Amino acid sequence: MELSARARAAGDAIEPVTSFFLSLRAMDGQPDVVDLTFGDPHEMPLPALVDALRANVEPRAEDWFAYKTSLAPAQETIAAGLQAELGLPFAPDDIAMTQGAFGAIALAFRLVADVGDEVVIPEPGWFYAPMLRTADLVPVRAPLAADFDLDVEAIARAITPRTRIVVVNSPANPTGRVYAKDRLVELAAALEAASARNGRRIWLLSDEPYRRIRFGGIGFTSPAACYPWSLIDYSYGKVLLAPGQRLGYLALSPLIPRGERDELRAALLPLQMGLGWGFPDALMQYAVPALETVSIDLVELERRRDLMVGALGEAGYQLTVPEGAFYLWGAAPGGDAAAFAAALTERGVFVLPGTVFDRPDHFRISLTATTAMLERALPALRDLGPG
Repeated sequence: MELSARARAAGDAIEPVTSFFLSLRAMDGQPDVVDLTFGDPHEMPLPALVDALRANVEPRAEDWFAYKTSLAPAQETIAAGLQAELGLPFAPDDIAMTQGAFGAIALAFRLVADVGDEVVIPEPGWFYAPMLRTADLVPVRAPLAADFDLDVEAIARAITPRTRIVVVNSPANPTGRVYAKDRLVELAAALEAASARNGRRIWLLSDEPYRRIRFGGIGFTSPAACYPWSLIDYSYGKVLLAPGQRLGYLALSPLIPRGERDELRAALLPLQMGLGWGFPDALMQYAVPALETVSIDLVELERRRDLMVGALGEAGYQLTVPEGAFYLWGAAPGGDAAAFAAALTERGVFVLPGTVFDRPDHFRISLTATTAMLERALPALRDLGPG
């Protein structure tokens, strides 16, 4: 049997993730394993999430579980929330309900890019390359700065006449960096200049699934407030810590010129249908008004961050202190993340090696683990630390 070229390309791009994921799943059920890899829950779900699902699972009409596209109450709730949060005049028709952020990203790539177009993605960054290759688009990596801040000059160097989209992820996975407004304004100017030079609009996809997970009162500016030709993807799975309940959206910036915005709005429904009915389940959409303000405990999450930053810092680790998201990103002792992760595995502790992010000298820890799990992992992390 011959696989398609896009299937092979996607498989090659994500092989480090799938290999590690399968090796981790082989350890399922072992009680002493400390899993610090993915942003999965390790405690019972939020009661408000359970209540919202329970309140909507009982049918209220014959078509309660019929085919659903983007439902108006969900769109209205989200548009109002975005207006309050980002200070931009979003309308309900600017919102396309999707199956998590992945569904929104896939929709965005196909909404404004054609086969063979290039998409500039951050390095280190998460999962964009295989999604692009399955859409017959070309990923072009632009490294972040040495401190993992946004490097506008690197992005500008990566742009070619084939560039159609630039992806910005803030708060960033895996680094936890939150990009300041002045850097985003600088990026907007670079994209405007490159668009004029190319004679073709470059779009910005703002990947914001961790937007509401920030520490120390740090503010947030969406790139959509700085560059009109922006799309925003979002996932409720992060702030609810329920990634298996697929709920997200793609939002069109209300600053997009009216004619282009109307054309994009009209294209959303047929494109989502053509992608294989890319809408959330009915139950998840019904729950949106109740879930819009629900969140994991950010105070507790910040305590876990501070616990690990303090303990690993004392052990000699070089860390990027996260300003948002729920990961801790650090340099692997000895510069070999795969060997470091393998050594930790022998001690029953799983971390995500930076090979997944094309950074083989770094590793990532998920702070969604319980405090008890993190404390159980510390002896092994200290023993295998830099000294």
